[in-house]
Amino acid sequence: MLIAFFFSLRKQGLKVSITELLDLLNALKQQVVFADIDGFYQLSRLCLVKDETQYDKFDRAFAEYFSGVAQVDIAASIPPEWLVPSILKQLTDEDKAKLQALGGLDKLLEQFKQRLAEQQKKHTGGNKWIGTGGTSAFGAYGYNPEGIRIGQQGSGARRAVKVWDKREFKDLDTDSELNNRSIKLALKQLRKFARTGAENELDLATTIQATSAQGGWLDLHFMRERHNAIKLLVLFDVGGSMDDHIQQCQQLFSAVKSEFKHLAFFYFHNCVYEAVWHDNKRRHSEQMNINDIIHTFGSDYKLIIVGDATMGPYEIEYPGGSVEHWNAEPGKVWMQRLLSHYPKAVWLNPQPEPYWPHYHSIGIMHNLMQQRMYPLTLSGINQAIKTLLT
Repeated sequence: MLIAFFFSLRKQGLKVSITELLDLLNALKQQVVFADIDGFYQLSRLCLVKDETQYDKFDRAFAEYFSGVAQVDIAASIPPEWLVPSILKQLTDEDKAKLQALGGLDKLLEQFKQRLAEQQKKHTGGNKWIGTGGTSAFGAYGYNPEGIRIGQQGSGARRAVKVWDKREFKDLDTDSELNNRSIKLALKQLRKFARTGAENELDLATTIQATSAQGGWLDLHFMRERHNAIKLLVLFDVGGSMDDHIQQCQQLFSAVKSEFKHLAFFYFHNCVYEAVWHDNKRRHSEQMNINDIIHTFGSDYKLIIVGDATMGPYEIEYPGGSVEHWNAEPGKVWMQRLLSHYPKAVWLNPQPEPYWPHYHSIGIMHNLMQQRMYPLTLSGINQAIKTLLT
């Protein structure tokens, strides 16, 4: 049972095991859902998908396996004007009671093929052809005790046994457009949970066990809160050419803040020098020396530097190269100090990767990072996280 569905999932790249399929079959045996395709969709996704980023692959496999007769594109086969409502017939309860169902999905599909082959024009308010506002089993905006709904926005009488509309899917697991949700999903890989702090979270399992042992007298037990134990230090390049990438960086910043308890972030411009800052409005008066950063945040922090590395090469390699102040030591010296203290470090670059060879400064920074520079895309973030975790 469902073996073909299992192989459809594997074909789409989902790492589904036999154990998970057996869990699903056991749930069906217990009638967790019965004769409900939407309920089966939710149940099967719960049992078979372990990672939210794989939902789109599951949807593609589900649509492929449960497409019924559908090798044809029904939306393309039926002229759009046939499904535009012009007359909506009002039926009484007595009228509805007189209507007869065709007798199941197989019968409906057989009749549907026949209608497609024979129908030549739009029909409105009828009882046979594909149309709108009538009592036909095929179309939209009408009523039938058992029909196929096509081209209708939303449900009507909720009697359709099949809704035949095209579904669009958008990949989450490639270099698709970044958004806050997709970044959060990617960052969830960078997690290591631990329980720390005061015991103020209810330990339900222990409470139930202790209460049962006392014959029903309530015995509350608490435990420390569960937090992501990963410690993260993020440095954001701001100003200049980075103004072209504000939206991407803002989305990354928002996602990082929501995912990590142990988070420290600072700003720099073009290249890291002797100091960084926490507030851009006070960057000239309230800076933090890199040596203080190193002494404050231990080497167990993972370092992420976000910047396009697009600058004059002298800004990295020469004293006084900074465009904003006189730096007594080259930027590469400060970068090397950071990287020697934080062995787990990566650079995320919002500049499209095909452009990288055209900027000498990106090549220099790429080498300083020991090839640990990745594009600020979903696949780039995934690669960076793997590097941080190895």
